[in-house]
Amino acid sequence: MAKSKTNKVIPLIPKVTPKEKLKTNDLVIKGLRQNNLKNISLTIPHNTITGIVGPSGSGKSTLAFDTLFAEGRWRFMESMSTYTRMFLERMDRPELDTIHNIRPTIALEQKNPVRTSRSTVGTSTEIHDYLRLLYARAGAPHCAECDKKLLPTDPVSTLKKLLKEYCGLKAIIGFEMDTGDIEQAEAAIKSCLEKGFIRAWQEGETLLMEEAEEELKGNAVKEGSLKVVTDRIVIKAEDRARLGESLELAFNEGKGKAWVLMDGKTKLLLSKTLLCESCGTEGEKPSPVLFSFNHPLGACAECKGFGNILKYDEQRIFPDQELTLEEGAIEPWTKPAYTGWYDEFARSAELYDIELDKKYKYMNEEEKRLIFEGTEDFGGLDDFFAHLEVKKYKLHVRVFLSRYKGQFKCPSCDGARLNKKAISIKVGGKNISELSSLTIEEARKFFLKLELGETESQVAKEPLRQLTTKLEFLKQTGLGYITLDRPTKTLSGGESQRIHLTNQLAGALSGVLYIIDEPSIGLHPRDIEMLTQQIKKLAKRGNTVVVVEHDHSVIKSTEYTIELGPGSGEMGGRLVYQGKTKKFLKEARTLTAEYIRGERSITTPRWRRSGSGSFIKISGATGNNLADVDLEIPVKALTCVTGVSGSGKSSLILDTLYNALAPNFKIKSENALPYTSLTGVNLIEGLKLIDQNPIGKTPRSNPVTYIGAFDEIRKLYSQQRAAIGLSLGPGHFSFNVTGGRCESCMGEGVEKLEMYFLPDVYTKCSSCGGKRFKPQVLDVKLKGRNISDVLNMTFDEAHTFFKGMGKGLSQKLALLGEVGLGYLKLGQSATSLSGGEAQRLKIARELAGYSLGEADIL
Repeated sequence: MAKSKTNKVIPLIPKVTPKEKLKTNDLVIKGLRQNNLKNISLTIPHNTITGIVGPSGSGKSTLAFDTLFAEGRWRFMESMSTYTRMFLERMDRPELDTIHNIRPTIALEQKNPVRTSRSTVGTSTEIHDYLRLLYARAGAPHCAECDKKLLPTDPVSTLKKLLKEYCGLKAIIGFEMDTGDIEQAEAAIKSCLEKGFIRAWQEGETLLMEEAEEELKGNAVKEGSLKVVTDRIVIKAEDRARLGESLELAFNEGKGKAWVLMDGKTKLLLSKTLLCESCGTEGEKPSPVLFSFNHPLGACAECKGFGNILKYDEQRIFPDQELTLEEGAIEPWTKPAYTGWYDEFARSAELYDIELDKKYKYMNEEEKRLIFEGTEDFGGLDDFFAHLEVKKYKLHVRVFLSRYKGQFKCPSCDGARLNKKAISIKVGGKNISELSSLTIEEARKFFLKLELGETESQVAKEPLRQLTTKLEFLKQTGLGYITLDRPTKTLSGGESQRIHLTNQLAGALSGVLYIIDEPSIGLHPRDIEMLTQQIKKLAKRGNTVVVVEHDHSVIKSTEYTIELGPGSGEMGGRLVYQGKTKKFLKEARTLTAEYIRGERSITTPRWRRSGSGSFIKISGATGNNLADVDLEIPVKALTCVTGVSGSGKSSLILDTLYNALAPNFKIKSENALPYTSLTGVNLIEGLKLIDQNPIGKTPRSNPVTYIGAFDEIRKLYSQQRAAIGLSLGPGHFSFNVTGGRCESCMGEGVEKLEMYFLPDVYTKCSSCGGKRFKPQVLDVKLKGRNISDVLNMTFDEAHTFFKGMGKGLSQKLALLGEVGLGYLKLGQSATSLSGGEAQRLKIARELAGYSLGEADIL
């Protein structure tokens, strides 16, 4: 029993609210026993928003994803081809008695499965596709060399331009005839004379063809064309008719191309197609594929559409620039196989005034140039890497070289990913790369203010409508701060989920069951209201929305609430409330309702660390949207960085501070965003980044191995009498190596079914039944439990089970409960963990290992 602030005695396991009368076509589940759910029955009304709440590990995700989504996916697969249905019996269905009236399901999880650098926010939301269509239809071509606008010309427009801009000047009008060899040149001259053209232009003067025929032939062969003069005239309004006829004649004879030379200086190149008047660069009518960096026609030839290239990075070659050359500053030359390169360099260093006892960071540019380029007496680093490049067919050489390469902006496209032709097309004064570098909010404002000509507005009407609609949806889901060219793989789980939500809003589906996993994660409270409005739009279209959520603002916005609990793991899995949210907020005697009403609360700490008085300081941070920020972080204190979404928190802490500190601890990282100075590095002993990235990519990765507790468990099993009798060592109880593991599933316990255009499906291994090990290994038991049974325990259960079997093991298992993960199973697949769970697991690992000192930043 527990007491609330009103001193009323509250039962820890509240009574279930009686079911209300619901429509017969609502979603009904009876006898659900999946994972830790204890034979519960419940009803979910359609065309409303239902919130599933409760403590972590109470069974919320089991109900939402392992039951509703799994059953919906199974039924969808049932409607597919005979070949696909062959696999249905192998797919795991949820353990329940009946489920009625389930709709087609779409799950929006807190995961970001994208790993390729080619996917961006623009491509994943289809915004880039509409941009390509817009630029192909309404784009204004510009010269790729001199950036002047390219416009097709004709005799009429050329005449107007000459009279307006060059009136009073002497002009020579002509065209060119292509020539290749001497015979073609002779034929061209003969043809011109027969048509009455008697003059040609060559090297700043006009020549009579008959008098200078041999000279013109030679020059025509050399230059590849014969420049024929159609008229010599002074440009004035009185000769409009003659000027127009000469231009018309030049265009016709030049097959749509002509030229005009004014006063022997200014030359205009004219074409009925796209041609730059100044430099003669030809343009072409753009097509949508030209603006795709995933297609060879549009991608930059040097970086292949990635926007960056791999080069040898000085920072990685010299990771510790406080060292001298003698002390091993040149890291690759400290390896035993390559010390000969350093020895050769050292023997000749004195001849070139290179001081071996001088710290690398104090070396001048000439000394550094010699180290890289080498001389006739010794090979430099460039020669060293070139020597190894020819041996890249060997795996160990490729791995070695990759350690010293970093990503640098492509010099050809300057990170734009596209070639010059694509970048030269502009809309509203911006090319497609410049537009993609805008944030979603900036791009939305750009299109609202965009003014196009009458023709362009008509042909671009639909792309513009789609663009403004999608950008508005993205803004309203709290993503207005993200740039369109940001790689999708860099998004957090919450950001990725909200992008998928936007795609669903734009799709305007109805009659669908949407399952959304904690959509408010990572959002500032200011943006949550906008997000809930978007979720309500899904329900208003006739969809059923089920939201797994902890945030009180989102819970209050739902119409129906289901709470599971009252605790985690074995203490959870019970239905403690189902009913309308209004009643839940006012009357429910559950943990969640009481915290929302303020009857329970988290106490404020009585004291806080003051720190050591020292600070890590970074000054002049200007990356992304940071405006010359100076930051001081106290050492030996917990510091919180807050701010609205898109205010620059990640840019400052991760992309600037972390990346600036990482090289000092020989941690591989990206180049830091621009900053002026960094001090206080000597105050810390190490550096760790604890983010929400997955702890592993395969089902073999799991929490118990990640925190280092499984080694001790395996040793305990190898010490049992049955294991000794069968000569089973600790390795036989590992599913990562051959020996005791099931070889059919390679110790994963599941087999992957590749569904090609659908997500891969994992089913229990038919050989071991999901137990991962061979039968003789499973025969070994500790307290009546085999190794597979242990892997299916929660950490709370395992802590009790292994109590007294080793202090270190007990502490590691207890840590998971202390960081709120006691409900996780020891052998739970890492691919099933949310971003928050993965992050808390990393914290537990650090606490278990004590690998860092007090001054380290986590």
